[in-house]
Amino acid sequence: DAAILFSDLLFPLETMGMGLEYSPGPKLGWHLKRKEDLSRLRSGAELAQELDFQAQAMRLIRKALPAEKGLIGFVGGPLTLFFYAAAGSHQGGVIDSAVSGMSDGRFEGFCEKLEDLLAHNMALQAKAGPDTVAMLDTCAGEISPDVFRAQVVPAIERVLKKFHALCPGFPVVYYSKGTDERYWNSLRDLPISCLGVDWSVNLARTLSQWGGRFGIQGNIDPNWLFLEWPALEARVREVFAEVKKVPAELRRGWICGLGHGVLQKTPEENVRKLVLLAREVFP
Repeated sequence: DAAILFSDLLFPLETMGMGLEYSPGPKLGWHLKRKEDLSRLRSGAELAQELDFQAQAMRLIRKALPAEKGLIGFVGGPLTLFFYAAAGSHQGGVIDSAVSGMSDGRFEGFCEKLEDLLAHNMALQAKAGPDTVAMLDTCAGEISPDVFRAQVVPAIERVLKKFHALCPGFPVVYYSKGTDERYWNSLRDLPISCLGVDWSVNLARTLSQWGGRFGIQGNIDPNWLFLEWPALEARVREVFAEVKKVPAELRRGWICGLGHGVLQKTPEENVRKLVLLAREVFP
């Protein structure tokens, strides 16, 4: 069981000077249309102090949690933060402006401005009592594996190197939405403790093939939770039955999760029953 500090992953962009409002969802004040717009961004490790409220919240949550409960902080990954910065709002799907920014210098320039801030943001959280900090790249599946390997992985590696200089050995979860082995292969040598995988991949096979290298945060499709309980239970038991066939040493570090989060209007009772079912099958 774990509690997660959920603060909007766009806060670093606000700190960099892009503004942030909610109408009703998060929306940036401006976005990176051209490479010249990079000059408008603030940068530097000292900006992380403006995000200290996250660390304060983390300390309060840690203090309130029973000792046996885990606590997870999180930040957005470089690619996802760039996509939001280039698109100007919180939107799903491929944003043409963001994709073109991978080849016109905007992504590299953005990462130069972001990396010190993001590493120190992670360190602020890590020093406030969580068991791990997760980096979420929800837009990773919107680009090709080749672009991911050539441009995104080096950016992640630079951030993690700076973070681990501040917090040596602190465990990091990296989750990427819409990806598969073609993407994960390029993460093997990074200082990542746990690999978060999408619900679209086969969980048992992923544990079998990758559980020896990473802890696996492997997920149930959040759309299933809109089903009536008997149908939901049947589907989840089928997944769990396959997972139980995986050797114990390969699923020792498995974190059972729910996709990219609980969807709006999900019946809360189904969430509770799913947790109880996981405890029953994996006591």
